[in-house]
Amino acid sequence: MGETIVGADERNGLVIITGMSGAGRTEAMHAFEDLGYFCIDNLPASLISNLLAVATASDTDKTRRLAVVCDARNKAFFADLEGELDELRERGVKYRVLFLDADDDKLVARYKASRRRHPLCEEGMTIAQGIEAERALLFSLRSGADDVINTTELLPMQLRSRIRELFSTNGEREGLAVTVYSFGFKHGAADDADIVMDVRFLPNPYYDPTLRPLTGLDAPVRDFVMFRDETVDFLDKWKGLLDVVMPGYVKEGKQQLAIAVGCTGGQHRSVAIAEATGDHLKTKGYRVSVSHRDLALAESVKSALEPVPAPKKKEA
Repeated sequence: MGETIVGADERNGLVIITGMSGAGRTEAMHAFEDLGYFCIDNLPASLISNLLAVATASDTDKTRRLAVVCDARNKAFFADLEGELDELRERGVKYRVLFLDADDDKLVARYKASRRRHPLCEEGMTIAQGIEAERALLFSLRSGADDVINTTELLPMQLRSRIRELFSTNGEREGLAVTVYSFGFKHGAADDADIVMDVRFLPNPYYDPTLRPLTGLDAPVRDFVMFRDETVDFLDKWKGLLDVVMPGYVKEGKQQLAIAVGCTGGQHRSVAIAEATGDHLKTKGYRVSVSHRDLALAESVKSALEPVPAPKKKEA
């Protein structure tokens, strides 16, 4: 019976990244990190089993995905990779091998531009000879790889996009981390946001004494904001705008996007709209986190408005 390894229901749970030096392994690692993988570079093949054992023991939910780079930099250790993969297969451990390749002349040009030494270049060898030796070493591994990406004509952004297509469980959108947060203009602008939406045009719950001490996370305020004709009309168009621009950000290879929703104090309208915005984007398959920058300030307002209990009379 096979071991229970993270992501065992899909081979994406463990990805072995290998291939020609200079073919884009570093960029590939960045792409996997953006997809939420735990990544290790330049790992000796003999340590893969140890890594899996540690991951299985430490992650009780068994959901962590692993991506490890094993390549010719390990030299003598690299020869163990195929044997290690055979052993994993016999134990029932599911994995996927990604092989990155590029034409020899492109690899030579990249090494000349970087001025780095090829890992298989011995004393007196040229870059081309080192590439030839590496290609011979990797021949059988390339033949058995699950996925081969030739990066000769690919820009870094295009390589990331290709990896997202192959390994993202929720499509390319999983590679874009979206942060939606509310804020109050009176506490300072949202300088770090890519998109800022000002919702001060919506009716303000602040002027209702019963709603003033509450926040957009409380049902009475949320209902006051969300169930008005102005809000319904706005959200319809706001969500439509997001549905147009978000795929464009994904296509351009953007990795992080911050959307700020502001009202006067960052307590009522912006909080409710930020929550609705996050919910909409989640239904579209994006990785979204929602926060409220100035809500802590609202708590002080709420406390200030609460009646102070009268002091107890001392008994005679």
